[in-house]
Amino acid sequence: VGNAAEKKRVLLACGPGNNGGDGLVAARHLKMFGHDPVVVYPKQGRGQLFANLIAQLKQFSIPVHESIPKGLKFQLQVDSLFGFSFKSERGMKEPFSTIVSSMSASGTPLLSVDVPSGWDVERGDINGVGLVPDAIIHLTAPKACAQFFSGTHFLGGRFIEPEGAIAIKYGLD
Repeated sequence: VGNAAEKKRVLLACGPGNNGGDGLVAARHLKMFGHDPVVVYPKQGRGQLFANLIAQLKQFSIPVHESIPKGLKFQLQVDSLFGFSFKSERGMKEPFSTIVSSMSASGTPLLSVDVPSGWDVERGDINGVGLVPDAIIHLTAPKACAQFFSGTHFLGGRFIEPEGAIAIKYGLD
């Protein structure tokens, strides 16, 4: 996010699945690090976990909107709309396609969580409608679509034992 001493307004676009849940958790952490997160959550996830995450955001006074608020400027955008379960054959429906278009057109730096929204997890942005982020933060390990992305890659999460079989097999550090 840059200089920690500099407070940034961060837009987090969250979808109804696990990828969206990652964005909701990130919003809370950004607030704890002194930033100003704003969540766009047009379709809430089902289940108690998502209800608990929203309750936590309210406790931290993090605003949650159904669409991108007009007139706000952001220093960073986080795409956590869709992850590896997105079915590119079905295309992207509203209101998600409008959110993706707005994020793409904003000129604000963009970080995608795990898989850029609109991308096929194995074949990349085969429909030409997905987000093209400045960076991807891969959770656990990069997905196959990462081979079609030439921007910055980060590997996040503590899901793999550093000297474990998966780390050794894929040369993860």
